[in-house]
Amino acid sequence: MAYIILITGGVRSGKSSFAMKLAKQKTEAPVYLATARVWDDDFRQRIQKHRDDRGPEWTTIEKDKQIDEVHIDGKTVVLDCITLWLTNIFHDNNFDADKSLVQAKKIWGLMLKKECTLIVVTNELGMGIHAPDGTSRRFTDLQGFMNQHIASLADEVFLMVSGIPTKIK
Repeated sequence: MAYIILITGGVRSGKSSFAMKLAKQKTEAPVYLATARVWDDDFRQRIQKHRDDRGPEWTTIEKDKQIDEVHIDGKTVVLDCITLWLTNIFHDNNFDADKSLVQAKKIWGLMLKKECTLIVVTNELGMGIHAPDGTSRRFTDLQGFMNQHIASLADEVFLMVSGIPTKIK
C-alpha cells in the first residue's frame, strides 16, 4: 500500500515547494507526477517554468488523467496536483461532478495499491469566495469531496498557510 502525505492549502501557499522538499529528504531520486494539461500559452509557460525549476535529480512523468497507469513502485513521488487532475476529469465528463467523483475515486483506489511514498498536492478551494456560477460551484464541491476522501485515507496531512506547514494529521 502507498504511504500518502497530503498537502493542502490555498493558491501560492507553498504547497509544491514543501512537497518537493519532503520528497528530496526521503530520496535522492524523486519522481514528479504532473497532471497539468496545456490549455493555453499561459499554462504552457507555467509548465515550462516548473520543469526548469526542478533539478536533474527529478524524473518527471506527465499524466493528465490516468495517474494509476504510472509505474512508481518503490519510488517517492510528488503528485502535483489533484486540482488540475480533477479539472481534466470534470472537463472530460462534460462538467458532471457526480460522474467525475466516481471516476476519481476509482482511479485513486488504484493509486493506493502502489508500493510507494506519494506526496499529494491539492488546493483548498472551500476557503475562498463562493463561486459565481453553477459549473464553478459543482467543481468546488467535487474538489472538496475528493480532498476529504484523500485526507481520510492519508497517513499524514499538512495545511500550508503563507509558506508555513502545519501538520493536521
